[in-house]
Amino acid sequence: MTEISIKKLFENIDAKIAPIFEGAEYPFQVLGKIGDYIKALGPTLDSEVYENKGENIWIAKSAKIAPTAFINGPCIIGENTEVRHCAFIRGNALIGNDCVVGNSTELKNVVLIGKVQVPHYNYVGDSILGYGSHMGAGSITSNVKSDKTLVTVKIGDKRVETGLKKFGACLGDFVEVGCGSVLNPGTIIGKNSNIYPLSSVRGFVPSNSIYKKAGEVAEKI
Repeated sequence: MTEISIKKLFENIDAKIAPIFEGAEYPFQVLGKIGDYIKALGPTLDSEVYENKGENIWIAKSAKIAPTAFINGPCIIGENTEVRHCAFIRGNALIGNDCVVGNSTELKNVVLIGKVQVPHYNYVGDSILGYGSHMGAGSITSNVKSDKTLVTVKIGDKRVETGLKKFGACLGDFVEVGCGSVLNPGTIIGKNSNIYPLSSVRGFVPSNSIYKKAGEVAEKI
């Protein structure tokens, strides 16, 4: 299943974030490590660049944080990242450089690798978003199945067992998700792909694709 491997999905990983993926083949395998990784990394960050802003919270001095944002640890917010009005960061959030966490956006147990934009009314939980990826207004990840069984990733007629009750989505580098879309549990989208607005996405979307609706995925030309 190399198409959903870390190597296939992500090419641009910041040096501070890259070690969390060591020893893992698939990105969802690191979801249970995020909190501990932040706690170990935070105290080692350059104090000229980062400030300790609370229990297990480190924020780059160049980051712009709205006074109405709520940030709970463990959390690291990278350089030049903007956290806007009423953002809700619930914890276990590893946020890279040059990201945008927008108004009323909620994050929980996530990795935003770098230059990620979740700018308007997004919910992103138990998910990993690749470099340069963007979620349109109101698009969300759904991270728990309605029947509460373990999440699997569907690739055609094959299934990959994750062993996780909570797993939202993994977006490869430069993925664009249209406004109002729902990424159902276990969604993995290959790099450079686009998701039409108001889509309900499940399973694997290949790289360099345009997802129009279930069963209608076109290759980018």
